[in-house]
Amino acid sequence: MTKNKSHIVLKTQDLTIGYSSKKEKSIIASNINIELHKGELVGLIGANGIGKSTLLRTLTNVQQKLSGGITINNTDLENYSNINLAKVLSLVLTESLGSKNLTVFELVALGRQPYTNWVGNLNEADYQIINQCLLQTNIEDLKHKKCYELSDGQLQKVMIARALAQDTDLIILDEPTTHLDMYHKAYILKLLQKLAKDTNKTILFSSHEIDLAIQLCDTLIVMTKDSVITDQPCNLIEKGTFNDLFPKDLIVFDSKTGSFRVKK
Repeated sequence: MTKNKSHIVLKTQDLTIGYSSKKEKSIIASNINIELHKGELVGLIGANGIGKSTLLRTLTNVQQKLSGGITINNTDLENYSNINLAKVLSLVLTESLGSKNLTVFELVALGRQPYTNWVGNLNEADYQIINQCLLQTNIEDLKHKKCYELSDGQLQKVMIARALAQDTDLIILDEPTTHLDMYHKAYILKLLQKLAKDTNKTILFSSHEIDLAIQLCDTLIVMTKDSVITDQPCNLIEKGTFNDLFPKDLIVFDSKTGSFRVKK
């Protein structure tokens, strides 16, 4: 797969992430240098507790960086106001939905908040964008259903549609396949792959579905206890990057199939 070098949407330079208190700093990962290009599907993978969520929180300005730089569309992350950041970055989290009494259409329409007036009135263009997002995520037949009536897989598609309606260059999703069965895990990641290609948006997601990410992503960010490596999946396989992702006593990576298997 060839990267689209036309435009760097997200870039980090010597980024260090972690937690800081008055007494000390706790570093999770350092020397993080990544470039995400327009139209890429990017997977963030690594073992449990390695720091994937901390990295995503830092990239979205939910958590302060310890040092280094983060830019979105060549502008420092810290220079964005909240409203302007919401026009370049949309976020899909794993937290449960605050109000499931909304209809699907109403929830997707919340993605237009950065562009509506202070009372939140939608204009004709907003309605067109919302309906297009429902179509792109294959949920137009659910638009009048209440969110509490939806399955986990359907609700995840609605959350993706809301992020699309926000019309940002960058969409970041934290574990979008959590609580889904194998079919719907594959369905959601294939949908993200299609949306990145069709909309030319940069989509970054964290996932434990490493085999699927290797197959579907243009770029992978691999977090280990020693480093953060970014490259195309085929190059990472050639470098042997996945060989040390997990302890070898139980799980091994098969470079021929590009997948993990239980050690016999």
